[in-house]
Amino acid sequence: MPSVNFASILTSLRSRTYTTRLPLFTRGVLVAILAFWIAGIQSLWDVRAWGGLAPDQVGITTLYRLNTFPFIHLNIFHALMNALALAPLLERFESEHGTLTSLALFFGPLTTIPAFIYLFVEKFILRSNTSVMGASMWIFLLLGIEAIRTYRVNPYFVISTYNIPTWTSPLALLVVIAALVPSSSFLGHLSGLIVGYICGLGYLKFLAPPEKVLRWIEARLNLLGRLPYYISIDQKTYGRFGVLPSSGSPSRAGALRLRRDPRILKLPPYLSLLCILVGVVWLFLLPLDEYSRRTYISENALLPGQVHTYFGGSDQNVFRAYKHEVNSLVGKSNVEINDKLESIVKGLGLKAGRQNFTYRSAGRVYSGENLYAILQAPRGDATEAIVLVAAWENAKEELNRNGVALVLTLARYFKRWSLWSKDIIFLVTPDSIAGPQAWVDAYHDAHDSARVDSLPLKSGALQGAIAIDYAKEGRFESVHVVYDGVNGQLPNLDLINSVVSIAGGQMGMGVAIQEMWGHNDQYPDRLRTMLRGMLKQGLGLASGPHSSFIPYHVDAVTLQPFGDGWQDEMAMGRVVEGTFRSLNNLLEHLHQSFFFYLLMQRERFVSIGTYLPSAMLVAANFTIMAIALWVKSGQPESEAEPVKKEAGSTDSEEMTRPTVERDLFLPLGVVTLCQFLAVVPLYLFNHAPESMLTPTFTIFAIINTALPHALSHLLMTYYTPSAQQYQLIKSFSLLLLGMFLSSLATLNFSLAFLVGLLASPLTFMRPWPQSPAMRIACTVLLNAVAPTAVLVTAALAWHLDINTVLREAAFAWDVCGMYTPVVVWCVWWPAWLAGSVTVLGRPEVGKKKQKMT
Repeated sequence: MPSVNFASILTSLRSRTYTTRLPLFTRGVLVAILAFWIAGIQSLWDVRAWGGLAPDQVGITTLYRLNTFPFIHLNIFHALMNALALAPLLERFESEHGTLTSLALFFGPLTTIPAFIYLFVEKFILRSNTSVMGASMWIFLLLGIEAIRTYRVNPYFVISTYNIPTWTSPLALLVVIAALVPSSSFLGHLSGLIVGYICGLGYLKFLAPPEKVLRWIEARLNLLGRLPYYISIDQKTYGRFGVLPSSGSPSRAGALRLRRDPRILKLPPYLSLLCILVGVVWLFLLPLDEYSRRTYISENALLPGQVHTYFGGSDQNVFRAYKHEVNSLVGKSNVEINDKLESIVKGLGLKAGRQNFTYRSAGRVYSGENLYAILQAPRGDATEAIVLVAAWENAKEELNRNGVALVLTLARYFKRWSLWSKDIIFLVTPDSIAGPQAWVDAYHDAHDSARVDSLPLKSGALQGAIAIDYAKEGRFESVHVVYDGVNGQLPNLDLINSVVSIAGGQMGMGVAIQEMWGHNDQYPDRLRTMLRGMLKQGLGLASGPHSSFIPYHVDAVTLQPFGDGWQDEMAMGRVVEGTFRSLNNLLEHLHQSFFFYLLMQRERFVSIGTYLPSAMLVAANFTIMAIALWVKSGQPESEAEPVKKEAGSTDSEEMTRPTVERDLFLPLGVVTLCQFLAVVPLYLFNHAPESMLTPTFTIFAIINTALPHALSHLLMTYYTPSAQQYQLIKSFSLLLLGMFLSSLATLNFSLAFLVGLLASPLTFMRPWPQSPAMRIACTVLLNAVAPTAVLVTAALAWHLDINTVLREAAFAWDVCGMYTPVVVWCVWWPAWLAGSVTVLGRPEVGKKKQKMT
């Protein structure tokens, strides 16, 4: 038997064969897989329970399961992956043995024998009842046949000095899939592989029906004349509308015909649209149970909720006393407040320090003084520390009376315990953003000494931080966990899971995320929670005191009570105590759980491996179109160009068109100019004073509308760009956009997805020299999705004025280091500008003489 020629399988002609010339039985199998998946979407009839291969469900009346289980799959990804792997293997088998033989074998012994092996081992040896389904058993059966064929021609492949039999390659794949895909059936795959090995050794002919019978059926029913893509038993003829299967590698002429087929260049817009649609649909599938999973604690040392908390009782009176002291400080200056609080913490026997900071942004001055105290661990060596934060004013500029009083009470309470192995730092800041940012920067010696003072006291490496935002008066019902960091960074998921476990499990209080006060754990609420999280992550703004810690790999969250219930300040204190006790157990920094995730409910999430493809697909659509435009730019603009015959080619080979030399200077210059112009809005909106932000934005929005027209007019007046040059302008612009967004998706998935979605119309923009109506329509559409228009629309949707939005963005840029403005003005806006110039272009075919090569 000849070995498998993988090079011939992966050529373009074979790819076309797989999609447009698949033989009849292979087509039928793929269609059946798709049909059963569609049938499994509805909830009236459970297809998986009806047709899965479950040992306890197989009987005389249910023997149909032996043949139905390969067609039924768990979800669309399971079906898609199996279909992609099965198609080339099954197509090769059918081309070699014929359609009727394949039908008889795969609805007979090649399916039932592996099924009986699986049932016997599963039911009588393992005494289990695991149901299996999917075409992967067929895949391993066919791989086993191919592996034996390869072994006969090439017995070994060499790794270092070791000779490894080639027939073991499917076994290695079997182990890898079992390790990487938890829901896969090792026994089911192994059953198919064993039968495949047996068939590859030459026993397949004993399983096939008698050839005389098959020939009689084929001739009697005239299958070759009636069935398209039917392959005869002797594998020499196809049914009508089919083609003769190639026994060797595809010819060079066929490959050249496919490569030079003008229809190929019509596919990229549809592929780009498909990428966008699949990316969006992928995102909306994530809240389903099949694509998300429940949260769990990865770091066993945390032991959340495993200790008894003692905060309460007489501490209630201490809290009331401290709250009285805090109320007496309302209306006083930051220095006077810190004088009083410093005397309190020093009275507790703690070392205290103070730090001044002054930030300037948008003409405003943000200054204040931080106060912090350090509780040295009785059982530690000052190498690690945990931080408890309370801002005097929260992010909504509300007075955090209970939060500050609770921090003082907990400082007194923690001081009485000797179980701490890590130092505890109590931090009180005048606000929720600038103060924590200044303190964390100085703690890590990453501050600007001209704006932020150094810290007089320090402890060890920060292991975690909890911020208390307790501006609510009276009792509460639940706690809101705020976890969004600067630039979309997130804390380790184990910290959030620990807080949820302690508050929801041990303390019996409700827990909410993303301001979803009433979450019913159904698809709409899951989707709404996920989209809210994506929006905050995409904006990249600091959402509380905890946000400043996350860029330094210090896991932190902010706790906010909400609702009307029976929980009081002591319950909140016990949640903080339980969380600190868990963090105190850590032997190393939190690292085992996820740092990239989307939460859709307090106990349900998706990790980066599941959600990242949606943003990557949206970004890939730009790259696909950029490559297509590059290829198209190398072809003549006129369809009437003379063709010439390649030297040494035969008469049967395709005549080829000449290629066109690409004029790169002007396209590169236009794209470079657009990138350099991006510095203007980036500088203006981050350095203009607050009083000038609205006028500056208005003037820029007007100029932004007229700028594409001005650039297009200059290009047509002085350079007269050709259609090729407009193609290259769009190609280079989209290539940069796709590259930037695909890289950004690994850092800030939400920002990359949102910008990619808003910029997706650029993929389909092109010049309309003969259609003024289409040119105007495309221009209006691009102006509707311009960064300036989107910014105004977002401000109106959130009931904010544009001045406030720009001021907060400038503050986040100057103080927190937010990079969202860079993405908007230096990635998205240049691509939009280049796309607008392309739409307004009016190239004429043949206006500029082209050089032929």
